[in-house]
Amino acid sequence: MINNLPLKVFQEISVSTAAERYLLVYMIGVLLIICTLIILIFIFFNKRKNKLLLDKIEREQAFQEELTSTQIEIQEQTLKNIGQELHDNIGQLLSVANMQMSIMNTQVQEGIREQFTETKNVVKESLSEVRALSKSLNSDVIINKGFQKSVENEISRLNKLKLLSANLEIIGDETLFSNSKDSIILFRIIQEFISNTVKYASAASLFVRLEYQKESLLIKILDDGKGFDIASAEKGSGLINMKSRADLIHADLKLHSAIKQGTKLELQYPYREETMLTF
Repeated sequence: MINNLPLKVFQEISVSTAAERYLLVYMIGVLLIICTLIILIFIFFNKRKNKLLLDKIEREQAFQEELTSTQIEIQEQTLKNIGQELHDNIGQLLSVANMQMSIMNTQVQEGIREQFTETKNVVKESLSEVRALSKSLNSDVIINKGFQKSVENEISRLNKLKLLSANLEIIGDETLFSNSKDSIILFRIIQEFISNTVKYASAASLFVRLEYQKESLLIKILDDGKGFDIASAEKGSGLINMKSRADLIHADLKLHSAIKQGTKLELQYPYREETMLTF
């Protein structure tokens, strides 16, 4: 029995060691399962958090787009009303004045006939300008005429006013661009640039290029005016209006300017299906 005692003790120790090993393996397995569960729960909640953040960002973007769209709709309705008032009221008054001056033309004394004729021509030109301006403010007219024709009319109106020398270059197929709602927004961006050029740039010439590419419309506008500081201009309402309109139709707008080096606008508009904007 004394000889068998060490063997028995050794067997007990071996069994105890094996049990401890199994227990250790079991505990390691449990820890691995717990760690895996923790990692999976972390990944799940992280994805959930990211999804909530993305949903929030998308909601904010959708709200911002809706807000911008509403502001543009209000602006377009205001411009339409102004255009209608110009056409119906101011235009009608100038039309009556032109008719009356035509009637009076035969009764004017010879000494002042030349001056009277010049005044009559000024009234006639004013009537023509008011009608052209009222059409450029009315979004329905822009839709009916089309984007390119509206731009052509705007360039023609500028040249008639002799405020500067304006030129238009057209490259590509006009039919590639058929979104009438987006065309109003693009036309307003061009109008905004031209208006700023006339008001502030002291430019002698203006150049507009419409390039109908396969998948997008590239618009370039250049003036040879006195230029300005872009950093300060970014705070102005004119540039903010152009950028917000461009963002609404997912167009990329870039503005370059420097003192005494003129101003350049580049706008890349990817063709889109007709939108639900209403003006």
